Amino acid sequence: MKQVITIGILLAASLHVKSQSIYIGQHADRKLQGVEGKYKAMSFDMQDVRLLPSIFTQNRERTAKWIMSLDVNSLLQSFRNTSGTYAALEGGYSAIKKLGGWESLDCDLRGHTTGHLLSALAYLYATTGETKYKAKADSLINGLEEVQQTFTANGSEGYLSAYGEGLINRNIAGKSVWAPWYTLHKLYAGLIDQYLYAKNDKALVIMKNAASWAYRKLKPLTEDQRKLMLRNEFGGTNEAFYNLYAITGEAQHKWLAEFFYHAAVLDPLADHTDELKFKHANTFIPKLLGEARNYELSANARSSDMVHYFWNTVVNHQTFCTGGNSHKEKFIPSDSLSHYLTGYTQETCNTNNMLKLTRHLFTWDADVKYADFYERALYNHILGQQDPQTGMVAYFLPLLPGAHKVYSTPDRSFWCCVGTGFENHVKYNEAIYYHDEQGVYVNLFIPSELNWKEKGLRLTQETTFPSSEYVTLTVDVDQPVTMPFYLRHPAWAARVEVKVNGKKIAVGRQPSSYITLKRKWKKGDRVEMYYPMDLYLAKTNDNPDKAAIMYGPLVLAGLMGKEGMTGTAPFSDPHLHNDYYTYDYHVPADLKTSLQVNERNLPDRIKKYDQEKLIFIDKLDGVKLAPIHSIHQQRYVVYWDLK
Repeated sequence: MKQVITIGILLAASLHVKSQSIYIGQHADRKLQGVEGKYKAMSFDMQDVRLLPSIFTQNRERTAKWIMSLDVNSLLQSFRNTSGTYAALEGGYSAIKKLGGWESLDCDLRGHTTGHLLSALAYLYATTGETKYKAKADSLINGLEEVQQTFTANGSEGYLSAYGEGLINRNIAGKSVWAPWYTLHKLYAGLIDQYLYAKNDKALVIMKNAASWAYRKLKPLTEDQRKLMLRNEFGGTNEAFYNLYAITGEAQHKWLAEFFYHAAVLDPLADHTDELKFKHANTFIPKLLGEARNYELSANARSSDMVHYFWNTVVNHQTFCTGGNSHKEKFIPSDSLSHYLTGYTQETCNTNNMLKLTRHLFTWDADVKYADFYERALYNHILGQQDPQTGMVAYFLPLLPGAHKVYSTPDRSFWCCVGTGFENHVKYNEAIYYHDEQGVYVNLFIPSELNWKEKGLRLTQETTFPSSEYVTLTVDVDQPVTMPFYLRHPAWAARVEVKVNGKKIAVGRQPSSYITLKRKWKKGDRVEMYYPMDLYLAKTNDNPDKAAIMYGPLVLAGLMGKEGMTGTAPFSDPHLHNDYYTYDYHVPADLKTSLQVNERNLPDRIKKYDQEKLIFIDKLDGVKLAPIHSIHQQRYVVYWDLK
């Protein structure tokens, strides 16, 4: 067993991104296994980065309000119903509001939302310090403890789920069932997050009991049974058990993580073979998150290599201009983007997990390309997932010309992308800053405050980016400190200007690099950065005559109105579990899908119409364009036919 050490700067990357985005280092009294993998950058503790008012905090507050509106007893109802747990509830069980969609009692995935909410509440507590989020999570944990005790009393020692153990047995037997280990992964991840972020020791006890059940369940299986079971989607179960092992150092937990190694998927990636075509994308990506943890805990070079190969393959050959990927949840043939501009592109869970994987890779390599990708996917897909009018979220980001986003309902959907959506919008602080042993990386331009306690440094970032191209950093230190700031020079910025205390600093013209400012920083020092944004085209990788219009990191989409848009919620059927998947967009036949633009005439043809909202207009055709993240409840066009 490796030496168990206290979380600190050394371990800040060890569990820096687990199934729900761990930043290790956040609690000095949490214990984890030592680090084996090599790192060039480390994550900051989640509570050390606070968001200042912006579009990001607006999304967070809407999500937090939605989370707090969901009744604890409603979330626990299926757990209690399945286990036979009795709870003396005011008004009795008939008074409990039953949840619908993927949380209904006839859905095999019931219970996954509670896991996501445990993670989201842990992040909210860590990032805001507000005790109401911890109190709600504590109530859920207490209820789950009772459920686990009931399962144990009934002969399933340590088992915990909203469905019976029979679904696991069906999975082991290779019979039809909808992803029971996927659901358990969400629950396990939430319990670990509660231990790490909300200091809930009970959550760790429950998790260890669940792991003991899993070990007893899986240890007797033959290799053929194991292979058959792993054909069913199991999410990041391997990652969760690696994270548990990092906390406990117990050999059983490492065995469980390795048990979920899916050779049929991972071995080709280790051989640098692209077999992604038509494979379920969100089944693949979490397996790589597990391998990332394997590398970080054991320095397994094979795991590191396959993670690198997978990321580069997906980002360079599968990814749309928005940073998302997939068609009908599946990877497409590499380098064929123009053939898959449909109403069912870009599952949001995929982007959620790709960003987690990107954070792993950034800590290993400190390569600016990971920050560039993170920014693009964050602004164009994740930020725009939530409808600001309702707080609801979209499953897909459709690229069919004339399509629109289709949103969830408050309590009748609970799709997987609702679950990850609860997390997406409450952890925007996770990737703004990183550090090495000497200095700070400034990767994202988001209003925020960083408190690096070990260095006695506090950094305040002020900006209205992307509506403004200016970013200001103000330094506060306990005493003057000599250290570098690594300021990202984005791939989209042809030039950057930097001033320190009003004096212009000479910087190179190297997009997708870092500008290093090393000096003795004193209280009140100010760094002013100017990142001018230009218009350019993002062409599909298989057809240069189809392209999106970009402005800096932002995808500008054509505003196409609401003609023919139907449905509720809005635009989804609250009585259907999966209406997002078969939605008929009724695109008008005369919808404009072409523009007479090219690289040369783009700056003259497309002019800014509204600076604050970043609305542009095509001078010739009169088409208005806006950032895709800001377009809601109306049709849009992202990729245009160029004339």
